[in-house]
Amino acid sequence: MTKISGFTFIKNGLTLGYPIAESIKSIEPLCDEVIINVGFSNPECTDDDGTFSYLTEIFTESKFKFLKSYWDPKIMGQGLILSQQTNIALDACTGDFCQYIQGDEAIHENDLTHIKRGIKELESKPSLNGLIFQYRHFYGNTNILKHTRNTYRREVRLIRNHQGIKSHLDAQGFKNSDGSKVHCLETSARIFHYGWARASQLMDKKVKAFSKLYHGADFEEESFSYQRIWGLKPFQEEHPIVMKQWIEQNKNDIDILALPLQFDWEIFGLAVSDLIESLTGYRMGEYKNFIKAGEIE
Repeated sequence: MTKISGFTFIKNGLTLGYPIAESIKSIEPLCDEVIINVGFSNPECTDDDGTFSYLTEIFTESKFKFLKSYWDPKIMGQGLILSQQTNIALDACTGDFCQYIQGDEAIHENDLTHIKRGIKELESKPSLNGLIFQYRHFYGNTNILKHTRNTYRREVRLIRNHQGIKSHLDAQGFKNSDGSKVHCLETSARIFHYGWARASQLMDKKVKAFSKLYHGADFEEESFSYQRIWGLKPFQEEHPIVMKQWIEQNKNDIDILALPLQFDWEIFGLAVSDLIESLTGYRMGEYKNFIKAGEIE
C-alpha cells in the first residue's frame, strides 16, 4: 500500500505570524505521517519563540513526528538555510511519496482528491517523480491576489521519495541530486500562499528576518509598509476551511487596491508580459524548476 509522508519546517512561527498549524492541518488528511522540523537559535535547540511547544501541544497523534534543528548563521546567505531545513525534514520521511508544505501555505480540502489522483498516475509512470501545483499568492489581505510575471504561478510540492530529489536553493522548488530538473505531472490542485498577507507589523518583522537569511545576519532592511504594486486583483475563490480563523485574525484595515499605483519602466515590462500571458497562456521568461511531462485534473 502506498505510504504518503508530509513534511515541513518552521522557525519563529509565532513571532512572525505564520499559519503553521493550519498549513499542517491542510495536508494531514492526505498523509500517513507528517514530519515537522522546528528551528532553534542555538546548537542545543533550547532557544525558540515557543513554536515547538505550541505545535507539539496541538499535534499529539503518533503520525506527527517532530525534529529540532539549529539554524546555523554561517549558512544563512542566499536563503540556503531554507533548503537545508527542508531537506532535514525530507530525509526523515519514510513514505513512497512526500507532500511538502511551507509554513505560510495551505492546500484546499477540495483539492485533496486531485492530489490522490496525481499520486495514482505517478505510480503507473515510474519515470515521473513529482506533481506541479497551481499557486494563489495573496498580498496585503487575503481577498487580494498577486498574479504577474515576477511571481511564480506553478511549483512542485509533491515528490517521489528515495530518488535523491532535494530542496533547491531557497526552498522554492526541488531538483534531482545532479542539479537537473525533475520530470513531473501538472495537477489542478492549488497552493494558497499567505506569506504576504500578514498584518503590517508582522510583515515588517518577517521581511527583516528574511533579509538576513539572504544577505547575512548583519544586514539591516528598511521598514516595510504595504503599497499598491503591479499585478494585484481581487480574489474570487474560496479559501481552505482550515484558514478561516487565521484569516479573521490577520485582516489589514488598509485598502491596497485604492492606493495610487506608481508607474515605472519595470511595470511597463510586466504589463506587456502579463497581457501576452492573458491572451496566449504563455509567460515570457518564466523560470521552472521542473520539466512538465503531462497533466491531470
